[in-house]
Amino acid sequence: MGRRVFSTTESTRLLLLGVLALSVVLAEQEGENLSGLSENPDRAIFAVRENSTTCLMVEFAVKILVPYDVLALNGIDLITEQAYFTLPRSADIEGKCGATESEIHISWKNGAYLLRIYFSKEFRDKGTEVWKISKVQFVYDTSETSHFINAYNPGKHTASTHRLSALVTPAGRSYVCAAQQSFTLISSDHQKGISVSMYDIQLQPFDMASDFMFGEPYKCIMDQRERLEETLPLILGLILGLIIIITLTIYHFHLKLTANQPQLPRDRSMYKNM
Repeated sequence: MGRRVFSTTESTRLLLLGVLALSVVLAEQEGENLSGLSENPDRAIFAVRENSTTCLMVEFAVKILVPYDVLALNGIDLITEQAYFTLPRSADIEGKCGATESEIHISWKNGAYLLRIYFSKEFRDKGTEVWKISKVQFVYDTSETSHFINAYNPGKHTASTHRLSALVTPAGRSYVCAAQQSFTLISSDHQKGISVSMYDIQLQPFDMASDFMFGEPYKCIMDQRERLEETLPLILGLILGLIIIITLTIYHFHLKLTANQPQLPRDRSMYKNM
């Protein structure tokens, strides 16, 4: 059986078709900024869609604290300043969806700042399937002067978490937490510690219920504990009030029964003289 030999023209055509097909597949994954739908001015909503269907969505507010060096007044020593960021609702979004690995990239200030969040899915004990945040990365440019004022030796740096396993959630459900969740990232800028904090969170990187719709919420332990702390005084107050009511009721019946009994005189000597 003879082997087919492709001509240069045919090979080029096949290569172009392959590149075109790949570009079409890649183009089907797109990011969307839905922050205008949020009533909270600090909370952003970002989605990644594949084949016109939402495959990853996040709603949260994010604060970032970045230490950086500036030259002291003596022109010799270095001192540390702090740059403070809040994630802008107008950020640009990109992302990737997969069966067991997903990620979202959020950038702003013409790419001077880039926050990447990586998700993974895994099986745990007894065949339980969960998803988690496996990595958080922040790329920043200290030559961007709106946040980094007089930075020493300005340039781009990358900060990343190490062996992260956070926000573990049962598969098919969304993680919900009003309380703050903080991550420490180690920077390429002299191993400085970068703090990334998220709050008012709802995340789901896999198995979305439907387009732009989160799955059943899985509430974080901190919110459950705070709710218990808020309701516990009310419960104790109700129990105390009930005890007081029961005590008063018993006392009232006791007085009523005592009043219906015949009263004997205390001095019984009068009976002896009769």
